[in-house]
Amino acid sequence: QVQLVESGGGSVQAGGSLRLSCRVFGYTGSNYCMGWFRQAPGKKREGVAAIDSDGLTTYGDSVKGRFTISQDNAKNTLYLQMNSLKSEDTAMYFCAIGWGNGQPNLNSYEYQYWGQGTQVTISS
Repeated sequence: QVQLVESGGGSVQAGGSLRLSCRVFGYTGSNYCMGWFRQAPGKKREGVAAIDSDGLTTYGDSVKGRFTISQDNAKNTLYLQMNSLKSEDTAMYFCAIGWGNGQPNLNSYEYQYWGQGTQVTISS
């Protein structure tokens, strides 16, 4: 059974940084795409960043240059380093993993397994 467990959320002031982690259990496929998504109250789920099994990455326009996605395969862990945080980054952040389609993507329907989420709150 595949499980994803996020951690690292919290409350910081605008301009600060946070690093989210997502530990993956039970996924045995050699090909995958892993991503971070977020959802604020009353808004649609938004793709933030994704990375595939080849290490290729993609980012949502609103976080380019501020967020960095990375993975540690030895630890089965996905990370999201978030810098220069803004109030509009406030949301529940979810990690997800899917079988992949050959390139990293931010389409939520491409992902089969999801974590429970971790809250990020940015105060101005």
